Amino acid sequence: MSTTTSGYWRRLMTKLSGDADELETDDLSRGAEPVAATPARDCQCGVEATVRGRVRSVEVCPHDEAATVQAELYDGTESVTLVWLGRRRIAGIEPGRTITATGRMAVREGRKVMYNPYYELQSST
Repeated sequence: MSTTTSGYWRRLMTKLSGDADELETDDLSRGAEPVAATPARDCQCGVEATVRGRVRSVEVCPHDEAATVQAELYDGTESVTLVWLGRRRIAGIEPGRTITATGRMAVREGRKVMYNPYYELQSST
């Protein structure tokens, strides 16, 4: 059996026996490499960064308050809250979708936040 074949079987067994969080982390980590994304755990306040991950949740501010859309993006290392001010809905920003976001990292209430980031929706294949 060649090294390539044994590597395939090892990865397959890991996928079959691994827990869902480990598999998601591995999948998201591999997806960050082609776009030169920074792992969220390594992003620092005040520094512009590119993060890539999966949207876990989307929250829209009630109609009686200032319009905002907030999405929790998880990249396999940590979550970042993406906040778009002045918006009530953004087509394509939905749970389960993989996106790449670029902007200046901030910290609000101990959580990493990116306001009005530039974003790219990734294909859902």
